[in-house]
Amino acid sequence: MVAEKSGERIRVLIVDDVAETRENLRKLLSFDPDIEVVAMASTGEEGVELAKETRPHVVLMDINLPGMDGITATEQIVQEVPTAQIVILSVQGETGYMRRAMAAGARDYLVKPPSGDELVNAIRRAYEIGKVQAARIAPPPVAEVVRGRPGPSRRGHLITVFAPKGGVGCTTVAVNLAIALQERLGAEKKVAVFDGSLQFGDVGVMLNLQTNRSLADLAGRVDELDADLLTSVLTPHPTGVKVLLAPPHPEAAEGLRAADGEEGIGRVIRTVIGKMLEQFDYVVADTWSWVDDVSLALLDEATLVLVVLDPLIPAVKSARLFLDLARKLEYPDEKVALVINGADRRTGLRVDQIERALIPAIGHIPFDERAGFAAANRGVPLLAEERGSPVARGFARLAQAVLDRLEQMVSEEEEEDMEAEVSRRLLGRILQ
Repeated sequence: MVAEKSGERIRVLIVDDVAETRENLRKLLSFDPDIEVVAMASTGEEGVELAKETRPHVVLMDINLPGMDGITATEQIVQEVPTAQIVILSVQGETGYMRRAMAAGARDYLVKPPSGDELVNAIRRAYEIGKVQAARIAPPPVAEVVRGRPGPSRRGHLITVFAPKGGVGCTTVAVNLAIALQERLGAEKKVAVFDGSLQFGDVGVMLNLQTNRSLADLAGRVDELDADLLTSVLTPHPTGVKVLLAPPHPEAAEGLRAADGEEGIGRVIRTVIGKMLEQFDYVVADTWSWVDDVSLALLDEATLVLVVLDPLIPAVKSARLFLDLARKLEYPDEKVALVINGADRRTGLRVDQIERALIPAIGHIPFDERAGFAAANRGVPLLAEERGSPVARGFARLAQAVLDRLEQMVSEEEEEDMEAEVSRRLLGRILQ
């Protein structure tokens, strides 16, 4: 078990206005030697104060509380104690309550009364995610700061957004995801957007960027690409996101292809993306609905591929074909995830039907045609144009889900590396 390996007990705070419920939860958790209930609160206000005082790993939070409700308390704890992971406990099992809880920053949602195994497993999952999150926001070692030596070359995450069927909002998802990531991570993390639709890219239009700098400026200069040259062609957005725009017209895109001669545009894309991943923590790549040298390079280099579709039969069919292609390309299952845009749109196809036919989705973006048209025409992202709306909250949840998936993938990779190292050492001893 994780807590046993680290020698650390999982610190839990219980927030519930019913004394009997608090005591029952405490007794239930007391049977697990890895879990310690450090405090209990009967109101949301008290829960926030105790969270700041005791710094728990996990908070079990009821929704219906006197005064400050559990959703508001969750939002405040997420702000005040960002390493604390919130697990909501509620008698309401409706989707609306779950969405509100996740939008507020909750890590999990359990319907009362949960079974003992269900509760403990939720606490352990939240604790695991919290450990990775705490490691990500920890300051660098003192020795590195004092000596001023550069650390190992950074390698960020490439998130490639791909729609096998056009017209489903691929660029909208890419742009708003990047902004949501920047807002959630703060100024200490760097996020960029790469417009991989070279001939007809729309990222600049969606963000209302007036500039003549683009990927075309790197034609013939890829071999000399460094941090300064890369910075010179990036365009900043007011949100803090940096953007590498597609060439301004189709002829410039063809010029970029010709400049690299026989080695192909794929090498250009891989080189540019590699340099961006040295400078940025997260790069979100928009693509067009065609698997060519450009999109294939972005798909291959991606840590995570988000397949965008809407709840219509043609998009579902195209998504199924792409998932088959991804398996032929030997992409790991965890590398590919679905994003259903307009998930609540009444088309005759339900989200659960789509997920049964394909794979579970990592994000469900609500349908709002008016807001989408207005944002596109004004060049103002939905997160800015419709802040607080269901669509904006959908993108915020998507950003958190992406971060969670990436954290899980990194943890599994590190565990595999550790197991491989142990096996190597053991084999070395045997052969001595």
